[in-house]
Amino acid sequence: MTAAVPSAGFRCGHVAIVGRPNVGKSTLLNRLVGEKVSITSSKAQTTRHRVTGILTTATAQFVFVDTPGFQTKHRSALNARMNRSVTQSLVGVDAVILVVEAGRTTDADRAVVALLPRDAQVVAALNKIDTLADKGALLPQIGALAAAYPFAAIVPVSAEKGKDLDRLAAAVEPLLPVGPAMYGADELTDRDERVLAAEFVREKIFRLLGEEVPYATTVAVEKFEHDGRLRRIFAVIYVDRDSQKGILLGEGGRKMKEIGTKARLDMERLFGGPVFLDIHVRVKEGWADDERALRRFGY
Repeated sequence: MTAAVPSAGFRCGHVAIVGRPNVGKSTLLNRLVGEKVSITSSKAQTTRHRVTGILTTATAQFVFVDTPGFQTKHRSALNARMNRSVTQSLVGVDAVILVVEAGRTTDADRAVVALLPRDAQVVAALNKIDTLADKGALLPQIGALAAAYPFAAIVPVSAEKGKDLDRLAAAVEPLLPVGPAMYGADELTDRDERVLAAEFVREKIFRLLGEEVPYATTVAVEKFEHDGRLRRIFAVIYVDRDSQKGILLGEGGRKMKEIGTKARLDMERLFGGPVFLDIHVRVKEGWADDERALRRFGY
């Protein structure tokens, strides 16, 4: 694709989006980019991989890196890898957006603040202001955050409603170095379609099933073929136990059909063409603590 043509003083840089689980990092990324490039659900730890979203304006290109929520409770090899992804994302970026829930700073939030390098350029986004009944609660929270870290700015936003995201981008832009764009003006992500397809399937599992099964699953795309505009995608969902396989399939395979249909529609919307999606379920016990399996699944 053709690179964006920068104006004089054009800025471009990488921006890590970090925070504890379930504060709306992926929703924020999708809203900033204007398209779903990172999966979301109401459950914590939906995001497991670093996901890049690209926003290009007339004056800047923001290369956002969405990261998994930093996990302080549950321990497994998978969670250790996700936490390592968070800390690694803070190295080599030009700026950081720390996402905190508006009106509530928890110990888990403070643990993420403690990870921030003291010389980093960080903007705090106080998300979900649309759910805050008492806006006066923001003032003490802003004061406490300002005392905990030298933030470049603290901006209340609502990722869900798209409120004040222009103010957030305006606060981040001066932190980026002057330089040409790294991606074309129409590019939204550097993630390939194979990865995005697996993530869309995993999102539907998180959205359509209960608390236990989503965390015991991962998705691998074993074959991705182009046939003209048609994409043929063959995916496997791995679960930890045989009983989880039955829950995932549902009575008469209805739950799996719903997962597949909704994932396929998301793929067709983003890819801009028809998709044939074939999904199977296999059992692989202990995959989340199996280093070899984690490498195979791309963690």
